[in-house]
Amino acid sequence: MTDLPELSGPSLEPASGGAAERLVILLHGVGADGNDLIGLAPHFARALPNTAFISPNAPYPCDMAPMGYQWFSIQTQDPAVRLPEIRKTFEILNAFIDAQLAARDLSDDRLALVGFSQGTMMSLFTAPRRPNPCAGIVAYSGRMEGGAELAAEIKSRPPVVMVHGDQDELLPVSSMTDAAERLQDNDIEVETHVHAGLGHGIDEAGLQIGLRFLHKVLAGD
Repeated sequence: MTDLPELSGPSLEPASGGAAERLVILLHGVGADGNDLIGLAPHFARALPNTAFISPNAPYPCDMAPMGYQWFSIQTQDPAVRLPEIRKTFEILNAFIDAQLAARDLSDDRLALVGFSQGTMMSLFTAPRRPNPCAGIVAYSGRMEGGAELAAEIKSRPPVVMVHGDQDELLPVSSMTDAAERLQDNDIEVETHVHAGLGHGIDEAGLQIGLRFLHKVLAGD
């Protein structure tokens, strides 16, 4: 079997200066790279001083831009083409998560995923298909991929918070509500937030929602 590509990207060690007791993995959107989300880490670290953060570059060069990376191609909307690509990337991301946890001697319950756009899609696809539940998922401006297959493939049920702008020009807010319904149908706890006037991005209010959620699921408050 061909060796899986190894992901890498910018990281931030715990603000406390000690060993990591928790881990947050940030997954960027299509056409970006790990630097796009690592800037959130200092914000979240204020409430999670014993947490390490890493924001890996997606495994493939973006096929619609001269720079940046993608988790899968968005040139086709055909699930018969897209889903196999996502499954291949799932294997890569799953191995990366295992390696990052092992390197810090942490279990899944000390892990949270934060995704934006395509990174949200990969977070929502990957986490419920891992044998052990992570602490939670923060899902910004994304949607569900492989939702029809989830009931047959689900292995764990981490809680999810979703934030989406009602003026998102790339993914309509219905993408969030549809994903939330699919997750709830599979007994996953979901909290949703629609932000008026927000396009395809993360606003200050969304950052605060993510921070509170991460503190709750990782610090137990």
